[in-house]
Amino acid sequence: MLTHLRPTLVLTTALTVVTGLAYPLAMTGLAGTLFPAKAAGSLVERDGVVVGSALIGQSFTGERYFHGRPSATTAPDPADATKTVAAPYNAANSGGSNLGPTSQALRDRVADDLARLKSENPAAPVPMDLVTTSGSGLDPDISPEAALFQAPRIARTRGLPEDRVRDLVAAQTQDRLLGILGEPRVNVLALNLALDAQAGQVRTGR
Repeated sequence: MLTHLRPTLVLTTALTVVTGLAYPLAMTGLAGTLFPAKAAGSLVERDGVVVGSALIGQSFTGERYFHGRPSATTAPDPADATKTVAAPYNAANSGGSNLGPTSQALRDRVADDLARLKSENPAAPVPMDLVTTSGSGLDPDISPEAALFQAPRIARTRGLPEDRVRDLVAAQTQDRLLGILGEPRVNVLALNLALDAQAGQVRTGR
């Protein structure tokens, strides 16, 4: 019996060491050497302080900033652990709402968002990604159309020329990967950081 067990135990131990220890450590070390920023989480810094990640969205609600997609992520209710409360962009609980087209709650939420957005910019159609959530709830990007839709509000609240805001969106727009994969997109955090920098230049006369 020991004759049959020995090869099994040796093979199991060897595979565990190779695939469970050596390979992950090698890949982690290689990634950290070749792509240090991405391996560390694609963290974004401003004035030496980490303000977020380029891979995880944030909840911007102020009128002076571009807003991302709605997020359906939740967190435990502090008052009742058996319930949950809305917690947009909660990276510890990534997921969608699972609400379908027949859900009245979903219809009401979308209708409220549409009404608010139409009042913000009555002259333009509302881009779909400003009223629909992503599957992860953590999408850091919006479409260029969604960013441009918000340009009038940004220009109005910041006292900037709208053309300047539109140029900023164009400068921050990333094209399809290799020209064919995905869709053009704008990272909301990067766009808002560039917006703050642009507003600073305007205030200082640069």
